[in-house]
Amino acid sequence: MSSTTRPLMPTKLPDLRDGAPLLAPLRKDVASIGPPWLPLALVLAAIAAVAYADHVVPSISLVYLYIFPLGAGAILLRKELSYSLVVFCILFHDYYSPRPIHPDLRIFGNLSALLCFSLVVYVIRRYIRQRELLARTIQQQRDDLLQDVELAAQVQRMFLPTGKPAIAGLEIAGMMQPARGVGGDYYNYVPVDAHTMQIVIADVSGKGVPAALLMSATAAAMRLESSQDRNMLEQVERLNAGIHLVSDAERYVTLLIAEIDTRKRTIHYVNCGHNPALLFRAKTGTLTRMDSSCPPIGLSPEEICELASADIAGGDVLVFYTDGVTEAENPLGEEFGMERLSAEVLRGSSLSAEDLMTNIYNAAAEFCGDHFNDDVTLLVVKCNFDRFSTVSS
Repeated sequence: MSSTTRPLMPTKLPDLRDGAPLLAPLRKDVASIGPPWLPLALVLAAIAAVAYADHVVPSISLVYLYIFPLGAGAILLRKELSYSLVVFCILFHDYYSPRPIHPDLRIFGNLSALLCFSLVVYVIRRYIRQRELLARTIQQQRDDLLQDVELAAQVQRMFLPTGKPAIAGLEIAGMMQPARGVGGDYYNYVPVDAHTMQIVIADVSGKGVPAALLMSATAAAMRLESSQDRNMLEQVERLNAGIHLVSDAERYVTLLIAEIDTRKRTIHYVNCGHNPALLFRAKTGTLTRMDSSCPPIGLSPEEICELASADIAGGDVLVFYTDGVTEAENPLGEEFGMERLSAEVLRGSSLSAEDLMTNIYNAAAEFCGDHFNDDVTLLVVKCNFDRFSTVSS
């Protein structure tokens, strides 16, 4: 058996700076307020002032005035200094008070003052200690909550689509920006077949964690629906029944579900109380609104909807969004509104889907100073049928 020996390392000399914290006069949480010795100097000056007043006023004992500098010392200074100052105050009072007192009474008075001052310092320091423990507990709970919210946000992002759909003739870009880490918005695009794409955008009433939980239930239900019959009216009915079971009267979901057929060049959609999507027609340069035809889902056990449809052509653009875009407010309380959104769509209709989506978001963010009050979701679909046909031929 072989062994290896390590060269002896020189013993590390103690660094004088290691003892510096022991010399610091202030408590840790107040050490950054200013010069570290200034509070101690002020407390000592206050003690000296009380000692001088106690010396020049022989008619009455002013020993109780020491409570004020000792209380300040208990708040600002380290424990060792706080209790040491109690002894100094008793000494000052004993040696600088000119009143003739019997030695037994003097000893009794000094001991009583010592006990009283020590009790005051102890109570103040214990209160501060409890405050510090409470502050640390709250900070720890806040950190844990932020971690939980971040984990919830990661889970929520798993429901959103990743990558671009492989549907020839369609260019799609989407984004979701929650207002509070987690949000109540949802969007997705799922290929039905080689030439059909289903698009979903939803908005849960409210914000924050409650809305995010209901959104997750909606997203999970939509994932299950994607593996079943593609009849949109039946999808909405089943989804409404499921959401109604897990939500209360104050929680509901606005939903717009659409199917784009690139071969027939049509779009069929059901709008359940959601913001009307915008359809830009390249041939006429006009905008058409895809209004709702039924109430939001989850409000009642039954949902009676109507299926709407429209023809689309090459160059047309579809813009889906949530009310976080149109209801973004500037400092004057004005909303971004449909007019500004429509103007952005008309102005950027020749751009790519990604660039148009970015322009709309940037315009709304600039309008409200990048302080959105609600979750923001955008989904832009650009129809490139003619370009695809040209490439294919």
